[in-house]
Amino acid sequence: MGNIGPGELLIIALIALLLFGAGRLADIGKGLGQGIKNFKAGLKEADEDKKDEEAKKDDEKKSEKKPEKKAEKKEEKKDDEEAKKDDSKDEEEEEEESDDEEEKKVRVKAKA
Repeated sequence: MGNIGPGELLIIALIALLLFGAGRLADIGKGLGQGIKNFKAGLKEADEDKKDEEAKKDDEKKSEKKPEKKAEKKEEKKDDEEAKKDDSKDEEEEEEESDDEEEKKVRVKAKA
């Protein structure tokens, strides 16, 4: 009862031809074809826009991570430099202590 067969479609097409005329039906068909084409193009553009937005977000995330990594590296360098300074200070103190001990030995020998 709800099925439309080829016979019914032919009857509908003949009625449309009589109502609108051959030229007008061609224009309607052309318009429908262009509309479908534009619709498909719009869907593709929307997909491309989403991909572009995702790519931008990924780039932003990467660029946000890079400064963090750079900051961490700077902190590590500062820590390394401070450690080197501390080491050099310790070495200088040890050298001063050894120099003091040598002076004491020399003084003791000179007194003797």
